[in-house]
Amino acid sequence: MMETGPKAQSTSGEGMGFSQCQSQSVYETCASTETLTSCLRSNADSEKLNYRPIIGVLTQKVSSNDEDARGSSYVTASYVKFVEGGGARVVPIKVNRTEEEYIKMFNSINGLLLPGGKGDINMTAHSQVAKLFYKLAVKANDAGDYFPIWGTCQGFQQLAFFADNGNVLTQTDTIAKALPLTFTPEARSSRLFQSFPKDVLDSLENENITANFHKWSLSVQNYSQSPELLKFYKVLTTNWDGPLEFISTMEAHHYPFYAVQWHPEKASYEWIDKPGMVHSGSAKLASFYAALFFVSEAMKSHHHFPSLEEEENAVIYNTCPVYRGTKSIFMENYYFD
Repeated sequence: MMETGPKAQSTSGEGMGFSQCQSQSVYETCASTETLTSCLRSNADSEKLNYRPIIGVLTQKVSSNDEDARGSSYVTASYVKFVEGGGARVVPIKVNRTEEEYIKMFNSINGLLLPGGKGDINMTAHSQVAKLFYKLAVKANDAGDYFPIWGTCQGFQQLAFFADNGNVLTQTDTIAKALPLTFTPEARSSRLFQSFPKDVLDSLENENITANFHKWSLSVQNYSQSPELLKFYKVLTTNWDGPLEFISTMEAHHYPFYAVQWHPEKASYEWIDKPGMVHSGSAKLASFYAALFFVSEAMKSHHHFPSLEEEENAVIYNTCPVYRGTKSIFMENYYFD
């Protein structure tokens, strides 16, 4: 039976710090900004990359109490800046379009970001579009057509739900909390963390720099009792809510799908003054390397728009963000009809 409270079985290993389990050769090769650049350049030389990646960010329904709304759906600007900070452009994936339009958009972009939010992870229009893109991505990757997905917070939960085909989440007291990451032995072979410099990994492990703003989590116990999740994802980091251990980072075994329950984008791009928000240099570096990794994955996709005109009409630069102030959890939003 899935647990709905404490206590989950640990997969992190007693005393297993990341420095003890990281692949030594990669760890040393990519241990500084200079060697990371060389590492990325070497990867670029070994395969043909797309140096003009465009990533879709899924829009969400505007809440009824959003007094700044200029339309029925929105994208939070910090996710856009996160992607741009990694070196890609953004196209908003709008809800209430036809399946034909979504398929055309899928074949035009090089990756998808599923953002955080408050909506139902299964029944909303936003979730239905996310599920369609997820199925298209699985099919494309199975056919050798590389297409990455990144899920943050609710996006993490959606990716777990799609793989398990059911709700495996547990309620946790994890709103407005900054936490360190506990790396699992699986992290040593992860694609996500291999290119992070050593000092950034040390900070993630030892400092309270990951922003958590979620009340639902995927516990280690629920993950361990789901054959579908075990088959699909490997756990890279966990965290604790009292006696309950939950998963904070995971990546798919055989697909370029990545999920973080924490918010790397907030360190650099959100400025509300409240617990859980961290703006230290190490937090910003972690944000940057997460974005750089995701964009490097998108560079392996060779989808493209049918014409330059369609590309230029689709990018988010055609929409001006609305400033909502530093008292808002989202300082800027893009709104769409």
